[in-house]
Amino acid sequence: MAQQNASQPVTELSVDTEINTGSSLDQPLDRLEAFHNHRGLLFSIAYRMLGSAADAEDILQETYIRWQQSHDFEIRSPKAFLVTIATRLCINHLQSARVKREEYFGSWLPEPVLTDFMDKSLFASPADESLSVAFLMLLERLTPPERAIFILHEVFDYEYPQIAQILELSEANCRQVLHRARQHLKAGRPRFEAPRKKQEELIENFLQASAQGDMQGLLAMFSKDIVLYADGGGKATAVPNPIYGSDNVARFVLGGRKKFVPAEVVSRIAQVNGRPGIVTYLHGSPFAVISMEISEGVIRNIYIVRNPDKLARLPIM
Repeated sequence: MAQQNASQPVTELSVDTEINTGSSLDQPLDRLEAFHNHRGLLFSIAYRMLGSAADAEDILQETYIRWQQSHDFEIRSPKAFLVTIATRLCINHLQSARVKREEYFGSWLPEPVLTDFMDKSLFASPADESLSVAFLMLLERLTPPERAIFILHEVFDYEYPQIAQILELSEANCRQVLHRARQHLKAGRPRFEAPRKKQEELIENFLQASAQGDMQGLLAMFSKDIVLYADGGGKATAVPNPIYGSDNVARFVLGGRKKFVPAEVVSRIAQVNGRPGIVTYLHGSPFAVISMEISEGVIRNIYIVRNPDKLARLPIM
């Protein structure tokens, strides 16, 4: 199998080639059972790769089709075979997705998932840092191969020989790519994430201060260099560009609440991507999802998703 250099432009990775992993199968596969046994892992990888639950589901559907079309003699390990197909499909998807995101109206944010309402079997790994909206935004700095190698190694504990085969790279190249990915992410990762209780307290205080029009209360909980991102996707009201600085963000929160948020909107604290966040509802349907990056006792970033396409999978109230 030819190997690529990840420092060069990545062409579409083949998902039809033989995947040599583990020892050969001795008995015919139960295709459906094998796929469902690893579905949680596949979704966990795909969601972190793409930042979209809808796209991750599409990847799983395509993976299943390829899985059904493969021959038993090609498969030496069902898990390795499925992870390889899904990862390669994600990398190929990101090649075109990056162009679409450059043309996206306003700020692009990941599709939020409410982890306290989701089927627990859907995610094979815990709701750790790598699932948070803040971290998914950091991953946007990486190229598709960097993102795949980082996620497989750092989140799912894959070793270099396994990653090299999945991505058709050399082990040495995988090490170099991972080192580069770590350097790209280093500056943006918070030094000290606030304890969960502190996060919940800050979000409750944020809701209270916003409702009461308390400018000083908001400023007290904001980092001086806070940034607010809003994703309307051109389909819902949202500021097209990030808002920088505590004064500007506080003014937008108070002014935007009066101008853009209907009086009937109800707010609920929920687990958004494994962290305390806010879901607002209008007449029982999701209106917006607000998540925050909180570290060292203050709110450093606010992410607001209003794009209805990214709210369509959320539970109604």
